[in-house]
Amino acid sequence: MSADESKVPRVLLTNDDGIDAPGLAVLEAVAAELAHEVWVVAPEHDQSGTSHSISLHSPLRVSRHGERRFGVGGTPGDCVVMGVRHLMREAPPTLILSGVNRGGNLGVETMFSGTVGAAMTGLLLGLPSFALSQTFSNRDKVRWDTARALAPGVIRQLLAIGHDAPTCLNINFPDVDAAAAGPLTPTRQGVGLVEDIDVLPQVDPRGIDYHWLRFQRGKRVNDPDSETAVVASGRVSVTPLAFDRTDLGIFERLSKALG
Repeated sequence: MSADESKVPRVLLTNDDGIDAPGLAVLEAVAAELAHEVWVVAPEHDQSGTSHSISLHSPLRVSRHGERRFGVGGTPGDCVVMGVRHLMREAPPTLILSGVNRGGNLGVETMFSGTVGAAMTGLLLGLPSFALSQTFSNRDKVRWDTARALAPGVIRQLLAIGHDAPTCLNINFPDVDAAAAGPLTPTRQGVGLVEDIDVLPQVDPRGIDYHWLRFQRGKRVNDPDSETAVVASGRVSVTPLAFDRTDLGIFERLSKALG
């Protein structure tokens, strides 16, 4: 099979950092190697932390940023729905890629992530969807080259495995040079690094109070097969995600207690 024959027909790209984010530019370059047709439908502005949310109480405005490239005044989930059900309605994508996020999406943090939320929205629409994130230790020196070099092979490897049902995969690249990165490793979500959420009160120039919310991260105990531990060891992690978040242990206790 030639390289051209191995390409997927069309792929939809989105993110939560906004349509002008460097990580999306990286993903566009990656997707050009993997698909015959690349579409971008991404938020006009940063939508980090919006999780799976979609806009039910406000209209969505779409602006054209080029051929098959659109900005949406909404969330990453809105972008996926607009792409699949409206802009690409006549020829839907065969794959959704979300990212590349600036920073890892690990453990509990995936519940808040707009990058992962977009991929989960794709799963809801019945499409294979991958969330991709590049971890960093220095925000001003994100190793975009690592994601750029490794993502094509990682995506091809995962597509070749095949799945019986639509799948959402959360992929995190380690904060090392691509040549030093370990192999793609299946992982569990685990706990991650988030310990708490802080409220930071401030006062604007008019003397009116406002507040910032901020994740408080730290070193938490994560099992060796968790995405946090695997990425920290320099390997690429891939975690399959599902909508059912039932705590089976608590479910059993409730079942016994309630008879």
